[in-house]
Amino acid sequence: MSKDWKPRTKLVHTGIRRSQYGEVSEAIFLTQGFVYDSAEAAEARFLKAGEDEFIYARYGNPTVRMFEDRIAALEGTEDAFATASGMAAVNGALTSMLRAGDHVVSSRALFGSCLYILEEVLTRYGVDVTFVDGPDLDQWRAAVRPGTKAVFFESLSNPTLEVIDIRAVSDIAHAVGATVIVDNVFSTPTFSRAVELGADVVVYSTTKHIDGQGRALGGVILGTREFIRKTVEPYLKHTGAAMSPFTAWIMLKGLETLDLRVRAQADSATRIAQALSGDPRLSRVIFPHLRDHPQHDLATAQMEKGGTVLSLDLRGGQAAAFRFLNALRIVTISNNLGDAKSIITHPATTTHQRLSEDQRAALGITPGLVRLSVGLEDAEDLLADLTQALDAV
Repeated sequence: MSKDWKPRTKLVHTGIRRSQYGEVSEAIFLTQGFVYDSAEAAEARFLKAGEDEFIYARYGNPTVRMFEDRIAALEGTEDAFATASGMAAVNGALTSMLRAGDHVVSSRALFGSCLYILEEVLTRYGVDVTFVDGPDLDQWRAAVRPGTKAVFFESLSNPTLEVIDIRAVSDIAHAVGATVIVDNVFSTPTFSRAVELGADVVVYSTTKHIDGQGRALGGVILGTREFIRKTVEPYLKHTGAAMSPFTAWIMLKGLETLDLRVRAQADSATRIAQALSGDPRLSRVIFPHLRDHPQHDLATAQMEKGGTVLSLDLRGGQAAAFRFLNALRIVTISNNLGDAKSIITHPATTTHQRLSEDQRAALGITPGLVRLSVGLEDAEDLLADLTQALDAV
């Protein structure tokens, strides 16, 4: 592989392991185990498996390894470990490196399941967790301390689209020796180069843009070879969160078109955000590349495009939001995102419903807020659908 290849070339050609048949499309090695020529060979492999030697699908598989190699090449990391879901990736990245008594600092604006891991799971086992307002760098400086083990944040938060300054927070964390773990799902590997900005570990729910067609759950943890193979792999191979070979093949096929898809989706999202901005029926249109976004300058510096997701806050609260959702004809009501189909959800009653009313208010998740993931449909058709649904409200 040439390091000079552009991202689209890497997304098609990196990580390929061809069998003796010379197939063009990557092979699916749909096996959970592997055989050995002798007892001595089995012993040697268990002592130290080579680069292209595998033991058990929970530890690794040729198809899964192709996916790991390809996305690591795209992200610019030394290695990757593919997981069964995005939340398995978040949990694996954090839990594999933390012990009772360790301290973690996290932004408070997170997906509901991420909050559960930090608030409920890690604290249950004696990890000390401090939450901060992600955009406020003074709060990060005040929260970290000598011995802080890790900081965690979504580079673009779900669903209020706060933009976190990756370089600045990384500098703060590294000053006390903390590992920087970034959930980069909303920013996508196409528009955000988190590692170049200082992140040590990046996680994705590959369920979202990487699959991009609503087919399979998956996740991935990316970082240095030492972190992936000596910290993450021992934890995940024994706790069973490995990605299946068939899912890895789906993700490989998704990567081939990732750049093309998310650029088209981001362009449509920008068109829709600009068109709806200032609509009197909306109290807010939240999109990182709109000029009225609180972190607009940071967003344009840190992200090539504004992403594929925008949030709309309807005047009239939940009743207006529900009327709006129910009037849509093209956009589908669902809680996923990053799909080829445009998808919309009401976070207060779905993805963030387990939070208290006060917690939602603190995060800016109002009763009227809806999150729109823009798909591959024609932008003008989507805009017409959204406009007629606003008329119905």
